[in-house]
Amino acid sequence: MATVKEQLIENLVADEKGSQCKITIVGVGSVGMACAISILLKDLADELALVDVSTDKLKGETMDLQHGSLFFSTSKIISGKVDVLTYVVWKISGLPATRVIGSGCNLDSARFRYLIGEKLGVHPTSCHAWVIGEHGDSSVPLWSGVNVAGVALKSLDPKLGTDSDKEQWKNIHKEVVARDYME
Repeated sequence: MATVKEQLIENLVADEKGSQCKITIVGVGSVGMACAISILLKDLADELALVDVSTDKLKGETMDLQHGSLFFSTSKIISGKVDVLTYVVWKISGLPATRVIGSGCNLDSARFRYLIGEKLGVHPTSCHAWVIGEHGDSSVPLWSGVNVAGVALKSLDPKLGTDSDKEQWKNIHKEVVARDYME
């Protein structure tokens, strides 16, 4: 004899098909979760996958979304633990580069530009600087590319960002990393 659940579902649900549109978010910090909520609210995918190395945070964020899923159309919200390197996700997934988006270094670069502008007393849009690599303490500031209104700061101080830099510009990158851990 079939269970109540089996009898209820038997004629109502067709066999589950593969996702027509699956979006995976690598990193469940503030930015990742803001992206997840936006994707769910805009009904951009029928499957949302969350990936992070912090198992407890990942589990909590996934459960929050799953428990609130009655407010969304997305039928499947899943999670799993992999390395957070967007590059690795892109290579393993086989997707075109335009389909795998990582926001960690964009956020780090924006913070870097903001803090440079703050130190110099100029608006961050006048500051051009990049942080590459993995989001967080393994990220790398590109001091050679830092410029303000087209003026390369390394041309003004070749020791910029090094240990022998008297103005301690490297502390700006340390602050970017410290803010990553406040998320």
